[in-house]
Amino acid sequence: MFQSFETTADPSAGPGRLARLRDHLRAEGLAGFLIPRADVHQGEYVAARDERLQWLTGFTGSAGFAIVLPETAGVFIDGRYRVQVKHQVDLSVFTPVPWPEVKPGPWIREHLAEGILGFDPWLHTADEVGRLEEALKGSPVTLRAVANAVDAIWPDQPPPPMGAAFPHPVTLAGETSEAKRARLADTLRKAGQAAAVITLPDSLCWLLNLRGADVPRNPILHGFAILRADATVDVFAAPAKLGPGVLAALDAGVRLHPAEAFETKLKSLTGSIRVDRATAPLAVSRLIEGAGGTVVWGDDPCRLPKAAKNEAEVAGMREAHLRDGAAVVEFLAWLDATTPKGGLTEIDVVTALEGYRRATNVLHDISFDTICGAGPNGAIMHYRVTRETNRAVGSNELLLVDSGAQYADGTTDITRTIAIGDPGEEARDCYTRVLQGLIAISRARWPRGIAGRDLDALARFQLWVAGMDFDHGTGHGVGAFLSVHEGPQRLSRASEVPLEPGMILSNEPGYYREGAFGIRLENLIVVQEAPSLGDKRDQLCFETLTFAPFDRRLILAARLSEDERAWLNAYHAEVLAKLSPRLSAEAGAWLKAACAPI
Repeated sequence: MFQSFETTADPSAGPGRLARLRDHLRAEGLAGFLIPRADVHQGEYVAARDERLQWLTGFTGSAGFAIVLPETAGVFIDGRYRVQVKHQVDLSVFTPVPWPEVKPGPWIREHLAEGILGFDPWLHTADEVGRLEEALKGSPVTLRAVANAVDAIWPDQPPPPMGAAFPHPVTLAGETSEAKRARLADTLRKAGQAAAVITLPDSLCWLLNLRGADVPRNPILHGFAILRADATVDVFAAPAKLGPGVLAALDAGVRLHPAEAFETKLKSLTGSIRVDRATAPLAVSRLIEGAGGTVVWGDDPCRLPKAAKNEAEVAGMREAHLRDGAAVVEFLAWLDATTPKGGLTEIDVVTALEGYRRATNVLHDISFDTICGAGPNGAIMHYRVTRETNRAVGSNELLLVDSGAQYADGTTDITRTIAIGDPGEEARDCYTRVLQGLIAISRARWPRGIAGRDLDALARFQLWVAGMDFDHGTGHGVGAFLSVHEGPQRLSRASEVPLEPGMILSNEPGYYREGAFGIRLENLIVVQEAPSLGDKRDQLCFETLTFAPFDRRLILAARLSEDERAWLNAYHAEVLAKLSPRLSAEAGAWLKAACAPI
């Protein structure tokens, strides 16, 4: 099993660790300290060494941060984690703070009269620190870059990850590393920039056509790079990660350096150096400027090219989703046959699903820990089942299963909510509204230049008219055998990045009722040129990549419009046609019934 079911954090340890941290801060003359979830690469998924927020507080979510002050310690969490955080932290010493509704600057002003607030400049971006400095301007609170205070009190902190990197073949990448670097270097030269600093591991892996094993679930290599305007690149990573296969795959334009040489090289840079204000650690720009270099703020040059997948990458993703869809259908058929017998638990469901993916014989890893929430656990948006929380799958309730896989040709992410018995009319009404939101995004056409924020409302309209909503974005970007959460593209009110052909996103509206049930439905979609219609405007649309049926038992057919019904029946017909040749006889028979027209 890739997934384990052990409890990874201990809330009972929080009070003692918090007391030791405050003792350390007082000794250093600090009134407080910022503890982000992110690592030096601003990663959402981090290595064990970088689980500082989890180690201190017990909170295991993939986003959030803490601010420790003398009299209070706030754990800032967004809408996905409002339920989860209450179960994971000791509420006698940690206070959940709804973020981004409550901004850190005003919160600090309210809870800290004066003093110095410390932060690790390798764990915060210039953008983040700049916003906080602006919010604290005129107050008696100042920010100071310091050595990491959590590391100072963490006696058994794990060592840095040392996963072995491996080449990603050009047949799947669709372009050589040399060609990518030449293309990006041309943009640097045109902008009058001598180099760009690359700090995001997925950018590094995409640029070099490498993959790694430094964090669970996402095949990334921890390292830094400096891309030069002459198309050469300096790479900084632990030599032990780069074996003979990697060395043979890299061309002469790639210069390798140990990770500890990165700071020295930054200080030697001359000319205009591009640094991404939103993703690079603040320490990077300070080192360059401190040595007399010139920092020019600009986007990581890899992010948009990486997000807009080429034909080979999209073809690989299509095949990965057909393979994965067949595994998911085998699982759904098994689930329908097994649940009436009773006795299943959430762990049983997760184990079975991973088993069907393993049966493909090409599973590299799961793309994140499967979220399997039965009944009220489905309302915990990023619920991870442990042996302590493992719940029996009951009767007459909903089961939410959000899962994905990493294959060499693509990354998958799919959510289905399943009826176990008869969950009732209200659950069916909510399910249908969520399905209508997914269909609305799937059918969308829009003028070129539109961003994710402009489409997000389509997924919410049917919920809004019933006084409902969901507290997460409608969709995130997805990499091609890379991070399952990839920027900068998103379907979200916060996203201003125009959607471009080749961008892959999730389409995952939901609805959650604490203590009762959760509903989420998710397909992956890819942006493509829209067929010409009407007055021949330049428009884009989505192609659906994910194929698996929606639970017909939960759909109130009378609530669907004619267009929604047509889309759903056409989608199910395509699911049946594409997946049937890949299925066992039993699963094939089940799928035929599951895809019957509504």
